[in-house]
Formats: sequence, structure tokens, C-alpha cells
Amino acid sequence: MWSEIVPGGGHWSAVMPRGSRLRMVALEAGANLGMVLYSAREKLERYCMPDSLKAQHTAHYTRGHVLMSDMGRALASITRDTVGWHDPLGGLLDAERLAQQYGTRPFQTHRNAMYRSGKDGLLIEIGKHGLSKRDLIAPVNFFSKVTVDEEGRFHFVPGHADAFSEVELRFEMDTLIAFSTAPHPLDPSPTYAPKKVGLAAWRSGPAPANDFCRRFRPENARAIHNADLLYL
Repeated sequence: MWSEIVPGGGHWSAVMPRGSRLRMVALEAGANLGMVLYSAREKLERYCMPDSLKAQHTAHYTRGHVLMSDMGRALASITRDTVGWHDPLGGLLDAERLAQQYGTRPFQTHRNAMYRSGKDGLLIEIGKHGLSKRDLIAPVNFFSKVTVDEEGRFHFVPGHADAFSEVELRFEMDTLIAFSTAPHPLDPSPTYAPKKVGLAAWRSGPAPANDFCRRFRPENARAIHNADLLYL
């Protein structure tokens, strides 16, 4: 369908049709891609982090996991993953934290070398589709790893994804995606140096009956089945 390279600190959005796939490739080690997902048919239906994690008994994503909506349907499934751990908990880098950690470099003085937070990038992208600040949801931070200790504190794992690590999504519904390649909000690096990510999209068809993600957990099978019912 298309391919693209998103520079570090960039942002982008697209509507992915049901049965399409998106391959994301970390073109440099230490990349982060924060993504939010909405039903393209009815944008009030969107990715729900709590339901997805609870249903699949997990605190991270990898191959086999499904990104579920707040209506109990599968928006997308992770069909391939060379990383093994993607963060659903860490949230987004906002302007305040960016300024505290990296300083400020506005577009007016630095043009394409500006610093932009993940939150601001996503607000720009969802705004193109009629959504606003109240519609911004928890993202999935692909290529990043955050662990939680026994006292509930989050710990970012630096250098988690090697260069040319890959993860693929198959979309079970027509899905609006928006994403940013700004740094992860818990990345301790004092230097603003976000990494570029390569994208490739193609049509592969919906999940077959014997699909790995469909069979990964009973909850996944129900979520994909619920999505299938929209397209009968």
C-alpha cells in the first residue's frame, strides 16, 4: 500500500483498513513509537489499555496480543515481533517534562531541528481527524520497555530495541492510528535524540480461523470475533 520513514520526533496519522498490516522498523537503536488507535467508523470507540491488559493478563505486549477497544472488539493484533516487549503503561512525553529534561527549541527559531513532545505531536495528528485533547488516550509505546518493581515504581530499560527490530500489526477493523516518534517520557537520557522509524503497509486479509492471535487466549478470540461481526 505504502511505505514511509518517520524522523525522530516526528508524528503522523493514517486510516488503516480492516485486513491491512503495518510493519514498524526501528531504524536506529533505542527508538520509541507512541501510538493511539480509534475506530475509523465511530471514533468514540477507541483503544482501551485497561481492558486490553486485564483481558490478556499482561503488563506488556508482544506477538499474539490484541489491542482491544472499549467496546470489546479487536482493533489490531500483533502478528510479528522481534523485540518481545512493548510498553503500554508509560504514557506520553509532554511539553513540561520535555522542557525540564531537554530544554526548549521552538520551530520559530530552529525549524526542523525543533523539540516536540509526543503529546503535542499526537494532538496535532488527532486534530486532523476531528478529535481534541479530551480524546487523547493512553498510547502503546512500541520498541520501549518499562518494568514495575514490588513497590509499584516504573523503571525504563535503556537501549531495549536494537536497530532494525520489527513489530507488525494486523488491523481487525478500519482503524485510525496516530503516532509520534518523540522520546519515551521515562527515558533518562539528558539529550533530545529521538530515533527514526520505518513503516510499510500492505493488504493481507483478515484473521483466519486458525490465526495465532485469535487462538492466543479465549479473550482474544472473542475480541476478534466481535470485530468480525461488524463486517458480515
